[in-house]
Amino acid sequence: MESLEFLNLSQQKFLKMKIHNKFWKNKKVFITGNTGFKGTWLSIWLNLMGANILGYSLRPNTKPSLYDLAYISRVIKTINGDVRNKKKLKNILKRFKPNIIFHFAAQPLVLDSYQKPLETYETNFNGTLNLLESVRELKIKSPLIIITSDKCYENINKKKGYKETDKLGGADPYSGSKGATEILCKSYYESFFNKKHKIINPMVTVRAGNVIGGGDWSKNRIVPDVIRTILNNKILNIRNPKATRPWQHVLEPLHGYISLAEKLYTNKKNFSGAWNFGPNISQKKTVEYLVDKMKKQWPYTTNIKIKINRSNSKKKEHKLLHLDYSKSKKYLNWKPKWNTQKTIKQTINWYVKYYKNENIYNACLSDINEYLN
Repeated sequence: MESLEFLNLSQQKFLKMKIHNKFWKNKKVFITGNTGFKGTWLSIWLNLMGANILGYSLRPNTKPSLYDLAYISRVIKTINGDVRNKKKLKNILKRFKPNIIFHFAAQPLVLDSYQKPLETYETNFNGTLNLLESVRELKIKSPLIIITSDKCYENINKKKGYKETDKLGGADPYSGSKGATEILCKSYYESFFNKKHKIINPMVTVRAGNVIGGGDWSKNRIVPDVIRTILNNKILNIRNPKATRPWQHVLEPLHGYISLAEKLYTNKKNFSGAWNFGPNISQKKTVEYLVDKMKKQWPYTTNIKIKINRSNSKKKEHKLLHLDYSKSKKYLNWKPKWNTQKTIKQTINWYVKYYKNENIYNACLSDINEYLN
């Protein structure tokens, strides 16, 4: 693949980074959904640490997309493919023989799941099933990091946050598909990857809060909706301004995923299972709060007109959601580094750089550097 020289990468920034080069150097990492928002950020991070990455994903479904803006195709190889195509997925895995597997590929939007329930379940559940079955059939002995969602829990508006042992559920097709995926992963682990306590494939499912950050252009997500409103001088439609969500920067859970991958690779026995990654409970904020802070952080004159849109009120969306990350804190020494205000600041700074036509890869690099230092 092409070197990073075309990015004018600052050696000073690179040398300051506290990254585990020795572990990830030349590790063969397979990432499904690497053209998506979170998958692209992880690809950038692991590439900096020297990993040999192969992506398997559909083309980005947004314009613009972080994957295209940062020219990721120049630094890692991506094979265009659908996780619903088991034959192709299995053949790619057979040839690549990965050391570590990250599974991001999904239909990630709640509202879209109402309009496309079959596609949502086929992608989120059957796609994961195809991956697990391919790994089983090929006898690939690689740690598996399966990305699900905080919405896999049965939401009872629990104030203290959901623990990994709480009941799974799903009042909408997206949440239901993620809850079902959690059960699928556990059954495969117990049936095929953990034979008589001899770990064949260590596997985790990871559940993160509402992830925000630079480079998200998805529809019906509050941050890209606000940015589009600012850039195009349109009216912002908000469904539930009083709803609280566990907002966190995309680098927070990715840091957890990377730490887990390292643990699984070196200690197969003690780290398999479900893991939460979310902000401190004191940082849970409303949609209204997030929009207001984003407006104030934008450095140029803007006058966002907000409209409360109740057209989707019949579609189930809970008003309270929070995760308990005490397990990750205890066993991984993981805890969020950035509070909500810092998260919003970093996010807005990224979009300002986009607005000013700055180098997008370096904008991501700057955030990673800031996070690690």
